[in-house]
Amino acid sequence: MAVTVRRLKVRLTLTFLGLVTATVLVFVVGTAVVMDTQLRGELRRQVVLDLATLESVVVFDGYGHPYLRAELTPPVDSRYTVDRYFDILAPTGELLYRADRLGVGLRDEPPQPGEGVDGVTERESSLEDGTPVLLASRVRTFEGGHQALLRMAYPTGPVSQRVRDWVVDTLLSLGVMLLIAAVAAWELTRRALRPIDAMAAQVEQMSARHLHERLPVTGVDEELAGLARVFNGLLDRIARAVDRLKRFTAEASHELRTPLAAMRVVGEVGLERSRTPEEYREVIGSMLEDVDRITRLADTLLDLARVDAGGATLRLERVAVPRLLADAVDVVAVLAEERRQTVTVTGGEGLEVTVDPLRLHQALVNVLHNAVKFSPIDGAIRVSAARDGDGVVLAIVDSGPGVSEEQAAGLFDQFVQAGAAADDPPLRGAGLGLWIARAAVEAHGGRITLDRADTGGAVVRIRLPLS
Repeated sequence: MAVTVRRLKVRLTLTFLGLVTATVLVFVVGTAVVMDTQLRGELRRQVVLDLATLESVVVFDGYGHPYLRAELTPPVDSRYTVDRYFDILAPTGELLYRADRLGVGLRDEPPQPGEGVDGVTERESSLEDGTPVLLASRVRTFEGGHQALLRMAYPTGPVSQRVRDWVVDTLLSLGVMLLIAAVAAWELTRRALRPIDAMAAQVEQMSARHLHERLPVTGVDEELAGLARVFNGLLDRIARAVDRLKRFTAEASHELRTPLAAMRVVGEVGLERSRTPEEYREVIGSMLEDVDRITRLADTLLDLARVDAGGATLRLERVAVPRLLADAVDVVAVLAEERRQTVTVTGGEGLEVTVDPLRLHQALVNVLHNAVKFSPIDGAIRVSAARDGDGVVLAIVDSGPGVSEEQAAGLFDQFVQAGAAADDPPLRGAGLGLWIARAAVEAHGGRITLDRADTGGAVVRIRLPLS
């Protein structure tokens, strides 16, 4: 857990730095593009102004040779050049004059079609040594009818160099800022995750013996308090599940131990002396009854395990309600006949439900078996079905002693028995029949309740949706 939290700290810090770095790079690239555009625009404006200045100082002599009547000095506000590169060409392309103080001139290029005819022409070019320049050209007719093409150029290298210098200086300074941001992000992340570290350390110390411990929900941020409450809720459910498991194990052991002990006693008594065949049959019959009880209990425990594990899937079919009730009553009919009890079934005609017949049949049999077991000799059991809104209600009413409201509330729990079954061994079972019935009914989206009937017995109502 501690390693996981540490990795989370690293990931959060790296994510923060990644976002900051991406933002910085976007800022630097965007600013560099804007700066380059603005500086080139300023350079373009300067070269056009200088071209106009050149036009004002060029004079042709009587032989048609141009010369400058005033010294062309560098512009005071220019930050990119120390002097100018310019050429004066004849309309035919012949070079008439070149500024040669800088030791290198413009690349010899014949005039392009329409170059400088209708105003200033701007384009990228280069010097003789390959230095890139911004070139401005214009055709001008001077005094005496002399026509010439004037070309003025400024190197673009200083502009690019200034942008590069700014980018390098900015990245260097931002690199230091990112280092500081990394340290700050790590510290902030460490402080933010400190409560989670404490929770993780406490959780690592928990075991089945410490399920009563809970994470603190006070003194932490609301988000972490919510996480603690969710985890505490999980611990509550786990603790209840462990308690149910312990109780299940104890009760199951007790339920299995009783018939096994009875079998052992019957067997030992049967072996104490020689007996007649009829007596041995009685001994074996008694042992077989205990075996049957163990078998039923084992089947019930298996059903219980499947329900708890969520492995009991429903195989739904459309079934008529009268048929469902008749099949369940047929199972307990023999037991009811032995006790001279009458079982009547009414209602349900025309009603159908979509259920798993096997699962719901088991639930009804469990309820009917309890009704037969707790009803007296010559008693009566009434089974009815009736529509109730968008569902159907199945009611099983016995004529037994009934149960109180307090007892009824817990009879659907595991291993719970009340009333006569709690004190009368012949009526005692495993205490799982109603629990399994409730699980089956709720799996179908229904509800099962137990109340005291008007006649004094108990009434179990099962409500199922029609669809």
